[in-house]
Amino acid sequence: MPDAAVTHATFIVERSYKASPAKVFAALSDPAIKRLWFAASDHHELVAFDSDFRPGGTQHLEYKFGDNSPFPGVSLTDDSAFQAIVPDSRIVSSSMMAIGGRPMSVSLTTYELLPDGEGTDLVCTNQVAFFENSDGPVMREQGWRVLLDKLGAVLEG
Repeated sequence: MPDAAVTHATFIVERSYKASPAKVFAALSDPAIKRLWFAASDHHELVAFDSDFRPGGTQHLEYKFGDNSPFPGVSLTDDSAFQAIVPDSRIVSSSMMAIGGRPMSVSLTTYELLPDGEGTDLVCTNQVAFFENSDGPVMREQGWRVLLDKLGAVLEG
């Protein structure tokens, strides 16, 4: 049996927020706040978002693509485990994303919060193995750019 195609990629998305590291950390860790920028969207129906934020804890996201997407009604899941947490400083998680029940990627995501005056610089590093028929590095990086912009809007709100 031939090996399945795998594409490996690492990308970094950086943002500067006019909020303290504690406030940014809260937006990354508090399930009610994270739901606003990470899970909810006008482009899909949110089915589930649960987060047990602690080392060894898990997070489950499931949504169905909207009618105007290339995959109307298809389910996307993202199941994560929190690997390392340093309050107000760092979060590391691993995750497996699947579309229609088929694994599409496995990733390691690291958030680093760096104090900058009265604000915070966020460095989000993603190391991903993309499987065949996945979104791939370009689309995934763009998705993270959009998510971290939404995080900024929540922090300003």
